[in-house]
Amino acid sequence: MTSSSASQSAAQPGPRRRTVMAAAGAGAVALSVGSPGTSPAAAVTSADAEAAAVSRPPRPGTGWQRYVQGPASRTVRPVRVLGSTGDVRNPPALLKPGGAATTLRRPQPSPAPRWPEGTTAEASSTHAGNNGNDGQPRTYDAANAIDGNPDTFWNDDTLAAFPDVLTITMPDARQLSGITVISNSDGVPTAFTVDAWVNDAWKTVATVTDNDVIQRAVPFAASVTTNRVRITVTAVQDTSRGAFTRINEVWPEPVEPVVAPSVTVDFGKVVVGYPRIRFTSASDNSPGVRVAFSETQQFLTERSDFTRSDQSGGAGRGTDQFAVPAKGADWTDHKGFQAGDKVYADGLHGFRYLRIALDALDSDAPAAQPWGTVAIDSVSLDFTAYVGTPGTYRGWFLCSDDDLNRYWYGAAYTNELVTDTFRQDDVDPRNAWSASLEGKLVLHDGAKRDRDPYVGDLAVSARTLYLTHDDTAAAARNVLADLADHQRADGWIPPASISSYTLPLFDYPLWWVTCSWDYVLYTGDRAYAAQYYPNLLKVLDTWYPSVTDEAGLLSKGLNNTGGYGDYAFLGRTGRITYYNALYVQALKDAAQLARLLGHSADATRWAQRADTVTEAINTHLWDAAAGAYLDSATGPARHAQDGNALAVTAGIADADRSASALAHLDGTTQLPYGNAFMDNDTLFDGASERVYAFTSYPEIEARFIAGRADSALDQIRRTYGWMDSHDPGITNWEGIGPDGSLYEDAYTSMAHGWSTGVLPALTHQLLGARPTSPGYATWEVRPNPGDVAWAQGQLPTPHGALRVSWQNTGNTFRLDVDVPDGTRATVALPVNGHRMTVRSRNRLLWDGRHASDGRASIVDGRVTIPGLAPGTYTFTARHTG
Repeated sequence: MTSSSASQSAAQPGPRRRTVMAAAGAGAVALSVGSPGTSPAAAVTSADAEAAAVSRPPRPGTGWQRYVQGPASRTVRPVRVLGSTGDVRNPPALLKPGGAATTLRRPQPSPAPRWPEGTTAEASSTHAGNNGNDGQPRTYDAANAIDGNPDTFWNDDTLAAFPDVLTITMPDARQLSGITVISNSDGVPTAFTVDAWVNDAWKTVATVTDNDVIQRAVPFAASVTTNRVRITVTAVQDTSRGAFTRINEVWPEPVEPVVAPSVTVDFGKVVVGYPRIRFTSASDNSPGVRVAFSETQQFLTERSDFTRSDQSGGAGRGTDQFAVPAKGADWTDHKGFQAGDKVYADGLHGFRYLRIALDALDSDAPAAQPWGTVAIDSVSLDFTAYVGTPGTYRGWFLCSDDDLNRYWYGAAYTNELVTDTFRQDDVDPRNAWSASLEGKLVLHDGAKRDRDPYVGDLAVSARTLYLTHDDTAAAARNVLADLADHQRADGWIPPASISSYTLPLFDYPLWWVTCSWDYVLYTGDRAYAAQYYPNLLKVLDTWYPSVTDEAGLLSKGLNNTGGYGDYAFLGRTGRITYYNALYVQALKDAAQLARLLGHSADATRWAQRADTVTEAINTHLWDAAAGAYLDSATGPARHAQDGNALAVTAGIADADRSASALAHLDGTTQLPYGNAFMDNDTLFDGASERVYAFTSYPEIEARFIAGRADSALDQIRRTYGWMDSHDPGITNWEGIGPDGSLYEDAYTSMAHGWSTGVLPALTHQLLGARPTSPGYATWEVRPNPGDVAWAQGQLPTPHGALRVSWQNTGNTFRLDVDVPDGTRATVALPVNGHRMTVRSRNRLLWDGRHASDGRASIVDGRVTIPGLAPGTYTFTARHTG
């Protein structure tokens, strides 16, 4: 799930990964050089490169294990020290527990300068006050900048309209040599001037540009005698919530900050869990440490890129706090206060980089002090998510393209990070906790945030789970069942537990339908289907008809749904192709579920409704001039990735329209980092530069389905290649913004389950294996090789392992299939049957014109062999001329 913010900032591009193939005993091995997301790679020799030309595919079941990213145990340690500041001795010792300690030292600071009694302050504008989480009023007026309390601040009310002016007036004139400006981390003035009232006129005494520090000493060119000082802010650091000025304190002297001693460690990839720091000793003044976390170096600062307390009152002001006892402590970061209402920690974090600083919040005194000495033995993490090791993978994938292998296992690891137990202290604080989910395994949307199970995200992340660790399929069932149990009286199903199950989304009840079918399709859990069939009836036959117009199309705005959002909180109303294409898919999936349970009348009704909606989409939402489906029937013409892709995958678009729509997306949305989800900016500024892997997944599938495997692979390589080769590496981002940036700055989740579609796409479409009826009772193998020379993999089924392996050369396509007991398979070879012969072992099945035994036939241009009983099969197709 994503938030509604549309702000982005450019990310620093990382080096592209260079890969070469090297021979190994088990097959081809990829060695990576220069990736910011991985540990240093081994050197590659020229002999290795030469061996690549003669390397052979790995044997089935071997070679893929090297790509697995999960930790070896639940205790995870950093892989390197990234850097340190201030007085830090022996930083590398943090990586070696039980040896010498890392020591941080900081002298006791002098008292802060104070303005004379009677000094006042006024501002050009002031943001209105409000109440904090404790119910107490918060004010943001100018007086906060001179009250001696750095926890309060002046906040302007102009939101990016400059200048912002703060004027400080003393009761009597005095000599000033400068001032110090202390600002809030999310309102730092980057450019400002300081004027003094001298000889009945304002005189500029200092100009500051390119400021990026919270405590800025501003010495004057020469001392002045004055009773008034004016600070004029002309620029501030932009944030995801806009640009505004926040000044916590102004001191009447220039005071250079004493650099807080800090050390930053790198865990090598995004991890999730409870940070743990072993302190061996400390000075006897309760020195504090502030621990900051970030998924990227770009947003690695003195505060975390995100903390849950930011959404629940900001008790920790962006860091987790701990006051170190003199005898030391083995501290595990859990949510709560260490001393009364002081020294707060947020608990679980998702991050790659961890920064420990000897520092403390002023509000935490005297329980924690920002000075003293602290000795640290080691840093680690108690990993809470699913631990994916080579031994736990029940499904795997491997092919001749090392990049694709890396993307598949990067997606698997991303999904492991969000497969976790629902715990009250660790979920989104915006009323997401639910007693009905507490203690259950779930699929959260992100490792860092929102940490709540959203059903739309399951449309991708649950498929990834079923194909890797299907023994934890309960994680998907728990979410689907819980949301159904909270169905509204009118049939609407909530998208998540957030906001006490009331977040109004228009599309997510449809995703509940499709995800419920997916769950039954992959697991065969008929009991779930029967138990929640009444919920299916209610959402499809009560709620969605209430938002259906005279043409049979869903129209957001009907039945008071104008304010409802969707997966990206987009401001779309009326007839939207995406909603209606998803509706068609949900109706078709529901019809299959109805047939499974013997409700033939419901199945027929839903199938007929799907046909009606399909016809209406093609009548009212097809843009013949553009050759693509409109995003919306009203407003400026634009064409969206979501609607056009789903129109193909749901079978709404025929072959001609599929080809045309995908060609339109080719010509209007291609970017170096994927395909944009809109072809222009009429919805919001920057829409044509934003990439969602969530909506890219159905487009990638659509390209495979439409016979455009090369373009599907190109899209995969651009989208996932960008994420893989840029910080933090390996994991899949929530969204990508202009120029490949983090689309919501520091708030962006860099390990998001809804972005893992590359994994099911490669397994189901490239390898070609997928279930066609519940529990894999029937399944098919329909490879789409593109430019890939070979692929192999295993799919876990309730009946045992389903194994597929193929090799594709210029003249021959060979396919090996293991059909588990209790299942039946269909094979559709990606060959032109009129120019190929097909054999199974030594038996001729197809002679280039017709079948020798009557079983093989040409279906959709492929030689297709249905009804394969359990056993092991080899098919070889060769050119006849």
